[in-house]
This record gives sequence, C-alpha cells and structure tokens, in this order.
Amino acid sequence: MHPLTSRCRYDLHSHTTASDGLLTPQQLVLRAVEMGISTLAITDHDTTAGLGPARAAIVENQLALTLVDGVEISTLWENHEIHIVGLAIDTRHPALCALLEEQSERRILRAQIIAERLEKARIPGAWEGAARYANGGAITRGHFARFLVEDGRASTIAGVFKSYLAKGKTGYVPPQWCTIKQAIDAIHHSGGVAVLAHPGRYRLSAKWLKRLLADFAAARGDAMEVAQCQQAPHERSQLAQLARQYHLLASQGSDFHQSCPWIELGRNLRLPDDLTPVWSAWESSASVEERGA
Repeated sequence: MHPLTSRCRYDLHSHTTASDGLLTPQQLVLRAVEMGISTLAITDHDTTAGLGPARAAIVENQLALTLVDGVEISTLWENHEIHIVGLAIDTRHPALCALLEEQSERRILRAQIIAERLEKARIPGAWEGAARYANGGAITRGHFARFLVEDGRASTIAGVFKSYLAKGKTGYVPPQWCTIKQAIDAIHHSGGVAVLAHPGRYRLSAKWLKRLLADFAAARGDAMEVAQCQQAPHERSQLAQLARQYHLLASQGSDFHQSCPWIELGRNLRLPDDLTPVWSAWESSASVEERGA
C-alpha cells in the first residue's frame, strides 16, 4: 500500500443528482463518511453544480471528509465516447466554465432529439419523464432509461439501453461532444489534473486502447483510472502496466451512482505499490504552498 493510501481512503469518481447519480450531494458526502472514505471527488457529468451543496453539507455536519472538486467531461474520439475526469479543478475558471456551458447545450439538444425519436416510436412523455428523474440536474440517457423502465418498456436499465438507447436503436442519438484535447486543456487551464476515466469499459481492442492512451498522453493527459470496485484482477494489472508504459499517474474511483451489490463507495479500491497515485499531484503542491506560507 502507498503510505498515503494507508492513511486516507480515496474515491475519486462519484456522481450526484446534479447529473445521473441517485443521491443528493448532501447524501453522498454522508455516505462517503459512513463507508470510511477520507477523500472524495465528486465528478458529475459536464457540471460542477453538486460541489457547492456537498461542501456546505461537510461544514454543516462537521464531517471528517476532504472534498476534491471534480468533473467528468464527455468527449468524442474516433467515434467513441470517452470520458475525461478533471480533479482539483478551479470551478470558476473562465475556460472551464465556457466548455461546460457548451457541453450543457450539447446535452440538452441531444436529450431533446432522443425524446423526439421516442415520441415518434409511440413512446410519449419521455422528455417529461427524464426531466422528472433529473430533478433540475443535467438530463442524461440514464434518466431516459429510468423512465423507460418505469413505463414498462424493459425490466432493467441495461435492457433499456440494449433495446432503445444503444447505437442503431430507436432512441440513439450520436453524441457531439468536445475533443479529448479540448477537455484536457480546459482542465489544465483551471489548474486541475486530467484523468482518463474507466479505460477498460470502452470495449476497445488492446490495439485501440493503446492508441487511445497514446493520443491521451500526446494531448498532455496526466493520469488514468487503474482501480475500480467492479473489475477483474487481470484488468487492473493490465491497466497498471499501461499506466507505466505511457508514464501516467494512477487514479482510483468507484464511479458511484447508487449503492448496489457490485458498486459501493471505496470498495476494492487499491493501486499497485509501484504506481504514482494521482493525488500526489495536488497534495505535493499543497505541501509546497504550506511550506512557503
């Protein structure tokens, strides 16, 4: 175990109702403490709206929890949707705010087209249903999926995606996100660290995954997620080797949206000892600032 890991349990990928999570920011930070997390990053999809309420809840409840300001930015690479997590960001930086505003407009337009296509397929009320589940947050495909389960179109979220929202299906709308480089640049301008999220989930061949990592590193990406709670041991070791090969820092995160049998905050999150953890990037900077104060 890394010395820092033995003192602090890190979960650097989680979601709230500000995007497609089921817990409010207040509920999420309380659960993080309950699950023994010491450092939590909230990384909602293309929005930082959950961070203020989360920080206020930490203060109000006097929680022993360090909150890392984060975001998960959707990008498009070689016709694949690739997610880039920004950690330790300045949420007020103009470059980041401008990019997230553009992403929000793209997300709203995509959601409107999804609703229109479902309406034409004789599935009325999809926009209203998804908006109800979003409850003021950004509307995602996950919210449409929950509505479609409620509407009896499938019994599970996975079933909805397979039948309605996957590529080639009635409600599929190709994404029009920013590029990986644009996401990394905005994160860097805001003082943050750019992390390639869940690289094992993109269903890429070994050759294409290496191509993605090469492009990510060439765009000055900083780190990649190596450890997740739902992950085969061989995948973690393979990702660790790729982190070494491309000289990337290593991150860990549950990608928590809701508590379920296979995903929980902090579960099974550990990094190989020889990798440099991503949190060293901002913790070392903080130590330098403290020494210089």
